Amino acid sequence: MQLSQTESLRRFRVETHLHTSEGSACGQASGAEQARARKAEGYDAIIVTDHFFRGNTRPNRALPWEAYVDAFCSGYEHAKAEGDRIGLKVFFGWEENYGGAEFLIYGLDKAWLLAHPEMIRWTPEEQYRAVSAAGGLVIQAHPFRERPYLKGIHLYPHDCDGVEGVNLSQPWEQNRRALDYARSFGLPVTAGSDIHTLSPLLGGMIFPRPLDTIRDFIHAVRGREEAQLLLGASGETLCCGSENDAALIAGPSAVPL
Repeated sequence: MQLSQTESLRRFRVETHLHTSEGSACGQASGAEQARARKAEGYDAIIVTDHFFRGNTRPNRALPWEAYVDAFCSGYEHAKAEGDRIGLKVFFGWEENYGGAEFLIYGLDKAWLLAHPEMIRWTPEEQYRAVSAAGGLVIQAHPFRERPYLKGIHLYPHDCDGVEGVNLSQPWEQNRRALDYARSFGLPVTAGSDIHTLSPLLGGMIFPRPLDTIRDFIHAVRGREEAQLLLGASGETLCCGSENDAALIAGPSAVPL
């Protein structure tokens, strides 16, 4: 199923994977700048997912835990303040790294981070247990990403709630493999731009209803509610949801990623 640009704008657009310069060392735009840019592109909500302690994080890891978490959350807080001003919903998340395998965490907050300094020593299994116990959502990000500095591909189908099936910072073949991986293990899928700059990638998801809180996003993903996975400037989309596995795996005939 494909939505026209006009139809898409009537639905609820969410950017699920976004970095800021305050929280991510690779981020090239501040939280406030990201909020303004994504609002101008027609998004209704963004989820700030900066790189946390074991990833390409910006704050100094030598800081005391409270100071580190304060600095880490500042990108989200600046985006949230600007989002409140301009009418953009801004939700909190983060991205954690385990030897090249990365996970997007949704549904928890700054207070939870402050209460868990031991998390920097967790395994993916321990992370999943703790996040799940607190009601959060764990998504394995870009599971088939290939980079010269990565030593291999590590899949954790039993330590996550779903798979980032479309990441617009990765080639389509890697996304196709991620979608196939999700279907093989019966896992829900998400889509995001993995955006670090102000340049538009136009990824994310479109839902047929408003998402007022991060809990709404989690329920939609866990419940496999129908949604559209955005494929960038081409305007093409993929269906996802409990009845759309075939549409996911088939993919677009030609997507310029």
